[in-house]
Formats: sequence, C-alpha cells, structure tokens
Amino acid sequence: MTSLELKIKSLADIPPAAKEIFDFLQLNNRKQIAFYGEMGAGKTTLINAILSHFRIDDHVSSPTFSIINEYFSEKYGKVYHCDFYRINSPKEALELGVEELFADDTWCFVEWPEKLGNLLPQNFVSLKITEENACRLIEIKL
Repeated sequence: MTSLELKIKSLADIPPAAKEIFDFLQLNNRKQIAFYGEMGAGKTTLINAILSHFRIDDHVSSPTFSIINEYFSEKYGKVYHCDFYRINSPKEALELGVEELFADDTWCFVEWPEKLGNLLPQNFVSLKITEENACRLIEIKL
C-alpha cells in the first residue's frame, strides 16, 4: 500500500486515526513525514496523537518557539518534531542543522516543510491535511 486516506469528523476520531497512521508508517518502514496543511488544520494535534504511540516520557509540546524538539523513546530511539513556521529561509534551517537531522535514520515529523525549499529529502512521506465540510481529510503518500 503506497497511500492512505482518512477522515476525521471529531476530536474523538484523532486517536484511532493516529494509530492507523503510526501502523501504516511502520508497515511501510517509513520514519520521516512532512505535514502539509493550513494554519489551524491540526498538524500539531495529529503529531502529538501519533507521538503518544512512542511512549515518550518527556512532555510533548509544539516546537513552534524552539523549532525542533527532540524526544527519546525506549523502543524507537530519538524522535524529532520540527515546526518550521517561524524560519524565514532555507538557509536558516541549514544553520539549525536540518541536513544532519534528516540524514539520520530517526523518526522525524516536520510541520511547514514548504519553508525548507529543496532541503527536504525526496524520501519523506507526504501527509496532507485539508478541511472539507467541517471534517479533516488526511492523505498520506509514500
């Protein structure tokens, strides 16, 4: 399976959708995901729900101000959650060390990947969240 489509109608649908996404990524041996969606689409909320499956003891929060949060999971190792909303150029992302981060074989969830220009590797999974009729549609493409 190279794609997955989900519909979230309410907040109660988020945990089962996150589990399905997590299972899909593991099944396809994919760890690096680029999250696309408008402001308020639910990218951070969905990422936090997915991260709950990593059994991370650290507090999971939005990295909007820190830009990159690093967590550790006993089972999965390092896990990164990046929010590039506040960067102004791909050069700024380079200065943060994204090339090294992306080169690692670690779990990496990236919000606002469009801010990275051509720095985002081709192997990233694309996860797009759109809103339609008060529902969130999630489309994942490998």
